[in-house]
Amino acid sequence: MELLQILYEELLGFLGITQVLEIFKTGDYSVLSTYEGITAFILPIIPLLVILELILALVYKKPQTKVYKVNFLIYIFNRFIGRFIAIAMVALCIGWFQPYAPFQTKPTWYWFIYGYIVWEFAHFLYHYWGHKVRLFWCLHSTHHAPEEMNLTVTYAHFFLEGPYADIIRTTVCILAGVEPTLLFTIMFIDGTYGAFIHVGENLIKDARFGFLGKFILTPSHHRVHHARNPLYMDTNFCNLLNIWDRVFGTYQEEQDAVKIEYGITRKMDSGSFLDVYFGEIVAMVKDVANAPGLMNKLKYIIMPPGWHHSGEHRTAKIVRGNYLDKQKA
Repeated sequence: MELLQILYEELLGFLGITQVLEIFKTGDYSVLSTYEGITAFILPIIPLLVILELILALVYKKPQTKVYKVNFLIYIFNRFIGRFIAIAMVALCIGWFQPYAPFQTKPTWYWFIYGYIVWEFAHFLYHYWGHKVRLFWCLHSTHHAPEEMNLTVTYAHFFLEGPYADIIRTTVCILAGVEPTLLFTIMFIDGTYGAFIHVGENLIKDARFGFLGKFILTPSHHRVHHARNPLYMDTNFCNLLNIWDRVFGTYQEEQDAVKIEYGITRKMDSGSFLDVYFGEIVAMVKDVANAPGLMNKLKYIIMPPGWHHSGEHRTAKIVRGNYLDKQKA
């Protein structure tokens, strides 16, 4: 019975409905006027959609069971390994860098817009470097390994990616004057939407969202980002506002003629937790060990995935460029 109770409490924790149940139990609805009360009702949305998506997958007979299995194992592993690291790094970055900010924002609508644009820029930097620096790709590749898109993919992260991401995003925002309360509000909104954009076709088939897709990053855009097709590689790095992808030339819309193929280009066993979680790290270590000379060893760590000391590079930039050149010819 104790085991069942533990599993029950873990399920409630995953769904994020413990606080909601407490509100209903006490009857104190005044808490809904507070930040904590609002978040208590918003947090369960994504986990509940995960369950609905899985049910629909079973109905449509299109479940990628290995994707759900591996992502669930990653979720459990990360809860025990890296649950508090990212929170600690955010707090440290605020303490270290806030004194150096040239000004401080206020809780107004116009500063909120400013803060969100700055946050998106910081998110773009972290995400871009996660694809362009081999070491950071080792942390990020776990998120790209699933060969199907569904909401459980949002939980598929290497445990050190959160701290890496939050160091960059928090540092940029704090130095740009985004005060902590405003930053936490933006992080909560962006985190919730960032989970939603992983919704699969079983729940929302055509996720372009019409004219909204011109201004925000939609699930369709993010499906493109998770694709290994040459046309789609290393595009759509933003999270909610797609402004910075347009500024830096990494914006790409989904094309009906190019069916999305999910996953990474390295041959791997996507049903293996160990290969999904540690496979890219093992591959990088092997390349570093076999590389001739110290400089080449270093480059295998800091250059983009696909860089090779022989000059026969297979980076995403080169693969996509060759594809686009062929399309123009």
